[in-house]
Amino acid sequence: MADDYDVVIVGASIAGCASAVLFANLGARVALLEKHSNMDAYKVLCTHTLQPSCMPVLKTLGLLPLLEEAGAQEHVTHLWTRWGWIAPQPEPGKDALPHGLNIRRQTLDPLLRRLAAETPGVDLRLGQNVNGLLEENGRFTGVRITANGAETRVNARLVVGADGRNSTVAGLSGLPARLSANNRLGFFAQYRGLPAPEGNPSRVWFLDPDTAFAFPNDGDITVVACSPNKEQHSSAFREDLEGSFERFVRALPDAPRIDEAERVSKIVGTLDLPNVYRKPYGPGLALVGDAALATDPLWGVGCGWAFQSAQWLVDAVGPAVAGQGDVLPGLAEYAKVHRAGLDSHHKLMENYSAVRPFNPFERLLLSAAARDAGAARHYYAFASRLIDIKEFASPGSLLRAVRVNAFHRLRNGSSDSAKARTPF
Repeated sequence: MADDYDVVIVGASIAGCASAVLFANLGARVALLEKHSNMDAYKVLCTHTLQPSCMPVLKTLGLLPLLEEAGAQEHVTHLWTRWGWIAPQPEPGKDALPHGLNIRRQTLDPLLRRLAAETPGVDLRLGQNVNGLLEENGRFTGVRITANGAETRVNARLVVGADGRNSTVAGLSGLPARLSANNRLGFFAQYRGLPAPEGNPSRVWFLDPDTAFAFPNDGDITVVACSPNKEQHSSAFREDLEGSFERFVRALPDAPRIDEAERVSKIVGTLDLPNVYRKPYGPGLALVGDAALATDPLWGVGCGWAFQSAQWLVDAVGPAVAGQGDVLPGLAEYAKVHRAGLDSHHKLMENYSAVRPFNPFERLLLSAAARDAGAARHYYAFASRLIDIKEFASPGSLLRAVRVNAFHRLRNGSSDSAKARTPF
């Protein structure tokens, strides 16, 4: 048996559903395949946050009203550093800072899957296990699936792997991949009724090298996570996960008051979550979301990058798909845009996941951001993935940071305790 589509997408999570809706809105006939048979399945191990950089895609998809109705929480992230809190505020008299959204995957995934299923042109097929790729004349032309004991071929002019960091499609395609060690653990728990600071911001702690975060979500739930370094903490977390997690969180500066809240989930996580970087396309095939690039979760970028990579793919190849043209030139363009948008961010995150201390440029810029409102807004634009590393660490930004810190030292003199710890 064989079915014919314009696009077959493997994986009906964020990247897959977003791609399906965007392709179908151009007139393409899309097969959206999902291995889970439950419409309400969702990803458990996740930061449950959407960065400001992906907000335009949510608007294009028509998702924002649905997310707001579901209780998604707007957020601006505050960051604790040894120099104090970086708490960005809008410039006086100017618009509010760009915000992201926090929403649990158990809310987001079913909502997004239903949006895809209700989009004309999308054929959502649950309980489908891909076990092979179809090839003809040196290009991929579809997938082979097994469902209910029967094997079916799905032919398509474009195959999209949206099936996560352990992507079956990527493995079957043979596309080159680079894995690098992440020397941090990662553990998450959800708390209901957690007391929040004024404004209820998302909060991240950079203990250098350990990290943690607390993100307020829908349903009065806050996701609390910690990422301690493996060398120091692996044994303790293996022997006493709950006790180690709670002790770590309680010891944070201005710590989340977890003892005044109700934990409503298990403590979930992993002792090993390497960074994964893959070539995002092949002949007749593309990878989106974590299938293409899976980064240390402490930065909370995975969900947003899934939406963005879906948009970039459809922008690049959608016209050819809709017009029955050749998708190959567009796939090369997609890879170019993907690299330009994410590579520099990923490489910095990959490097930091080796559990190194902040380098001199990071110390300079972060210390200035804790002391100056303009520097804090500049840092926030970078942490929100709205600017790239070149703009973040531009000569002008570095010069401003030097001035901020020089003025800080002059104002505080030798009594400044931070000065004793760091040149900034």
